[in-house]
Amino acid sequence: MTNQKLSFTEKAGYSAADAAANFVFMSMILFQLNFYTDVFGLTASAAAAILLWPRFWDAIFDPVMGVLADRTRTRWGRFRPWVLWTAIPWAVVMVLAYTTPKGWSIPALIAYAAITNSLLMTLYSMNNMPYSALGGVMTADLNERAQLNSYRFVAVNIAQFIVGGFTLPLVAKFALNHDRAYGWQMTMTVWAGLCLILFMTTFLTTRERVQPLKEVKSSPKQDFGDLLKNVPWRIMALMTLFHFGVLSFRGGATYNYYHHYADKAAMFDWVHSAGLTAPALAPGAAGPGGLLEWLGYIVHGDKSNLAATNVADVFNSIVNMLVTFTTITVIMLSASFARRFGKKAVGVAGFGLSAINAFVFYLLKPTDVNGMVVLSIAGAIVYAPTVPLIWAMYADVADYSEWKTGRRFTGMVFATIGFMLKAGLALGSASFLWIMAGLFNYDTKLPDAAEAVAGFRAATGIVVGILFGICSILLLVYKLNKRATIEMAAELAERRLKAAAA
Repeated sequence: MTNQKLSFTEKAGYSAADAAANFVFMSMILFQLNFYTDVFGLTASAAAAILLWPRFWDAIFDPVMGVLADRTRTRWGRFRPWVLWTAIPWAVVMVLAYTTPKGWSIPALIAYAAITNSLLMTLYSMNNMPYSALGGVMTADLNERAQLNSYRFVAVNIAQFIVGGFTLPLVAKFALNHDRAYGWQMTMTVWAGLCLILFMTTFLTTRERVQPLKEVKSSPKQDFGDLLKNVPWRIMALMTLFHFGVLSFRGGATYNYYHHYADKAAMFDWVHSAGLTAPALAPGAAGPGGLLEWLGYIVHGDKSNLAATNVADVFNSIVNMLVTFTTITVIMLSASFARRFGKKAVGVAGFGLSAINAFVFYLLKPTDVNGMVVLSIAGAIVYAPTVPLIWAMYADVADYSEWKTGRRFTGMVFATIGFMLKAGLALGSASFLWIMAGLFNYDTKLPDAAEAVAGFRAATGIVVGILFGICSILLLVYKLNKRATIEMAAELAERRLKAAAA
């Protein structure tokens, strides 16, 4: 049956779990690197190791998780139960991963960070890999899948709006009369509670419908062997490595760009024009109150002494929110883009234009804060359509495997894509630190050194642009274009109808 329409409740409910996942994912992309260097006090090499090896372990675990998910049999389905089973452990470990033990030695802190980060990444895999595969078995209708992924990524970007816009100000607010370590712990406790609610929502509102044409016994080795022969999968796997590599690389670079390259006086003027500044507080004095004050969005001080203020946090957070709001708006149009031009064409254009946008970003001077805002919004406009369509393309790859082999191993497809995703995240964050230390003599205790600042600028502009360009080139050689996916879906639908009639 191909006409499997999904209700608004089910589409929205499905999207909730990915919103929850992004409280971890976006914290990791935007802040985790600097959390380890600034709060834990680790060196660039130690932070790179912690970011690299737990994520590589997670990447290795993804295919194992795919095998487990494909072979799970419960009354709730194959993939949906994992969202339920991992919800509470996820919330607990999420808080532990952003807790800084007091009085521990540096080696003990490194071990603690590595263990908690590894546990968090493992739970992420156990939850998000089956969740991603769930979208491929809720409906076989291509347009419904595109709409489902549009809902999903609207929810994702709402979560990203919250994480990017409120994490740093809340950390600063909770840190008052304590320290930033306490601020991080309390902020992540709030986010963990939201994750638990969202996971339960997804479990209670979704159903699995698409079943393989027939149950064919196969070994994981056979599934993986057939997958290696799948050319679209090979291209998408490599593209995923670079795609998520650029996201984690850009996250670490951009944080430092705003905190160390962008001119604080220019950012103060911009924030002042938005009505978010106030006179400096006397030592120990409480803020005047109000929602913006409680959220940490008021910059207290003047242009003569901005070093100890939260002006970079506030400006960075506002840019994050503007980018996310723009992304949400454009994602709503992505399903229509896919119907008109095809997912491949939209992806090639989106990544290519994102590369150009990054190269232009490199040309900005430290005082060009208006240019930073405008280019950030423009970058969101051209990148946003790729977000839901790339995930819909993974489902097309799963269809291609079934079309070629007669067996559907959705879990294995998404697990191996997950492997490349996590490997990309690991290499992206670590590569940023390696490039900064190797080419720009980066010392985490001296982030305002001239060489380091030049490195933050080059990483945010030139390197990010190159990585987006590679993604665009890889999609150019991907062969499942609009016509091919339509023909493949039609043939699979005919096979399913014949199987059902038999």
